[in-house]
Amino acid sequence: MSPKVTAPPPAPADAVDPAPYAGRFDAPAGGLRRLAARGTIVNALFLIALSSLGLIKGFAVAAFLTAAQFGVWGVLVIAFGTFGKLKQIGIGDKFIQQDESDQELAFQKAFTLEVVTNAMLMLVLLAVIPIYALVMDASQIVLPALLLAAAIPAAALQAPTWIFYRRMNFVRQRSLQAVEPVVAFVLTIPLAAAGLSYWSLVIGLFVGRWAGGIVAAKAAPYRLRLRFEKGTTREYFSFSWPLFVAAGLTLLIPQISILVGEWKLGLAGAGAIALAGSIVVYTDRVDGVVTQALYPAICAVRDRTELMYEAFVKSNRLALMWGLPFGVAITLFAPDLVEFVLGEQWLPAVALLQVWGIVGAANHIGFNWSAFYRAIGNTRPMIVVTVMAVVTLAVSIVPLIEWRGLEGFGMAVGLMATASFVGRSYYLAKLFPGFGLLGYALRAIMPTVPAVAVTLAARALLDAERTPLLAAGELVLYLGVTAVATLVFERKLLREAVGYLRRRTAGQASAPA
Repeated sequence: MSPKVTAPPPAPADAVDPAPYAGRFDAPAGGLRRLAARGTIVNALFLIALSSLGLIKGFAVAAFLTAAQFGVWGVLVIAFGTFGKLKQIGIGDKFIQQDESDQELAFQKAFTLEVVTNAMLMLVLLAVIPIYALVMDASQIVLPALLLAAAIPAAALQAPTWIFYRRMNFVRQRSLQAVEPVVAFVLTIPLAAAGLSYWSLVIGLFVGRWAGGIVAAKAAPYRLRLRFEKGTTREYFSFSWPLFVAAGLTLLIPQISILVGEWKLGLAGAGAIALAGSIVVYTDRVDGVVTQALYPAICAVRDRTELMYEAFVKSNRLALMWGLPFGVAITLFAPDLVEFVLGEQWLPAVALLQVWGIVGAANHIGFNWSAFYRAIGNTRPMIVVTVMAVVTLAVSIVPLIEWRGLEGFGMAVGLMATASFVGRSYYLAKLFPGFGLLGYALRAIMPTVPAVAVTLAARALLDAERTPLLAAGELVLYLGVTAVATLVFERKLLREAVGYLRRRTAGQASAPA
């Protein structure tokens, strides 16, 4: 069932001429689609590599620290992570979205606001750190927290990476952003082995952040100057305040979940909620790769509704090729995952894992809608949809947990996901008149239906005792049928996506891909 859309038909692949968008998109030669497709690959590789580096560092340092020492670092991470999340108010997004004639001046004005924002954050943290230490009864966090606060100005020096992001030069952007985690990794582990306990992590982060800031500042194509204009401040504030509020509200979702879960279900219940929530965290992180790669290109063609629509539909269909099967697989194989991998202590979490699997799959449908609204400069819908989700969870979570325990929490999460789906459906219909997210979702589900049907049929026919080998065999069957069905349903889009990644020969360079 395909949705009816009134938007004009899409232009041929790579038919976008960058010339009309020179003010807002100063990318190197190459079609926007090709640059976005390659950017997705680059972002994915860097994300995987740097995430793995951070994971290895955490486990390696943990080998040299006691649980209490690592706990001090955990408290610092929670405190700085919360405030850091609130600082992500979209200054970089607005810089990429603007189309001023003097791009150096535009960058300097955005850089000034970033410096001011980081200075304000540092002052807030300096005031809050002693209070936080008193409330947590952890006076030992004060000195390391002060050192981490001193690293905040370095974050502003990394603003030049926005320039390469806007140009869709993802290799340069990600290479500069990699300096901080790589330096921190190289420095932290030897310091931990030398006996510096949690100070090894603090020093590693401090030095890494300043190293990343200095390298990015030196690589800046534009001069780093402070240029303050009231008009620009108002423009950026109008763009950013909804993102700030939405980020703050989003932080309430895990806080409500964990606090209410621990209150009503104890630490074991809170642990089950955290484990299940990691599914959505993982899928959101992977989806972010696609969104980050597309955003500069979306900004470049924001007055071309047909190209915006094409970017939305194709990026979502590509994400759904893995997102829906992954979420459904969690739901199908959650009992096996607990029994054969996690252990029987997680048996109460099976139903919750199954719900989160469906939620994770559903969240892929229209997942990057907010990037298109940011591109046209309208960020207020993010507040509306976030409020809908948070209020739905807050109102339903306690009574449903009282009624059904962990299953009730899963129901509350399902209601929250439904509210979010309804909200983004409404705003997508406003942006792309005639577009129906429900019909689009039904089409996206089609490749997964045969895989589920074959897996359930195999279970019914075999009717055997569950073993790791049997579960693995069913998983292979499920993945194989999914791959074949995806090739059948989406072969044209897959062929197009592969074509974007191929290098064009000199004879093909002027022809549409």
